[in-house]
Amino acid sequence: MNPDRKKQNIDAIDFDGRKQQNIQKTFKRVFVDVLIFLLLIIATFLLVFKDQDLGEALNAFYSAKFGFVFLGILLMVGYFAIEAWNIYSILKSFGEKLTYAQAFKFTLIGFFFCSVTPGASGGQPIEIYYMSKEKISGAHATLALLIQLCGVQISVIALGVIGIIFSLSYMETSVIWLTLLGLLINGVALAILLICIFSKKLTQRIVDFGIAVLKLFGYKKIEQKRKSINKSLEQYSNGAVYIKSHRKEFWICIGRTTLQMVFYFLIPFCVYKALNLSGTSFIQLFFFQAVLFMATSGLPLPGAIGASEAVFLSLFGAAFGEEMLGGAMLLNRSISFYWFVLITMVVVFINIVRIKAAKEEK
Repeated sequence: MNPDRKKQNIDAIDFDGRKQQNIQKTFKRVFVDVLIFLLLIIATFLLVFKDQDLGEALNAFYSAKFGFVFLGILLMVGYFAIEAWNIYSILKSFGEKLTYAQAFKFTLIGFFFCSVTPGASGGQPIEIYYMSKEKISGAHATLALLIQLCGVQISVIALGVIGIIFSLSYMETSVIWLTLLGLLINGVALAILLICIFSKKLTQRIVDFGIAVLKLFGYKKIEQKRKSINKSLEQYSNGAVYIKSHRKEFWICIGRTTLQMVFYFLIPFCVYKALNLSGTSFIQLFFFQAVLFMATSGLPLPGAIGASEAVFLSLFGAAFGEEMLGGAMLLNRSISFYWFVLITMVVVFINIVRIKAAKEEK
């Protein structure tokens, strides 16, 4: 996510003797997801540039003004920096000993695994795993990411709804339905998140209903699943306690997260100016991106590959024009996604090597 992809439910991590086995399974699954991710990128470019002139797109891409491209990159760095600050401040409030640099590293690692796994499902568990490797409580790490997730959901829905109002006349029917689906998915996710945090009784009823459905369909590991869910609910309950006792910090976190999403939604404007275009307002480009994020954030695709590119071509066509549209899409996704997937992949590799070296020294 697309950077914007941290909205999924955070899985509780089993910190007993089975932790290592669970993480190994996660890494194996991620390896398969990376292969699927690469195949999706190839398929996306084949489909997108079937109807676009690749030569024109590349010319537009390479002719972009460096200053505005660099500004877009800085906005993405700011996007990561704000999320890292949220994680850092929450963990510090728990008394955890970590540096801001560590929090920034965890954020980059989370982005990579969110980007290459369907529905961004691999990011938080592995992020928590790496935090535990650096002696940060798994429970505290889970709670920090839970609060960050809550902030993302609130800001995305708020900005997305305003974006729909501003952009409705520019949206094709297919994009309208996709955006409404995204709004529904994000709204339901936020509702479930808040219910799990603030209503133990209602949450337990939902869990009991879910367990009954699993029994009905002959699911065998019912008790194991119940224990896993109850452990997750304990984290949500801790979230309610934290929010009630740190109200100011929580609202500051929401404010930072909103600024984080604002940074991300400003990138198409940087692309627009980098291509030396004019005529479409800064506000309209901002809300086009808010709609694009809303439309694609609920889809079970790694990094919203394919969907983000297709919606961009549909939504931004009037702004960039037919000649520049392919290059604009390529530049926008490069700044906000492709380049940072590569950068964060390097960060993950370096971290793995460092942890392995530390083990060998022992």
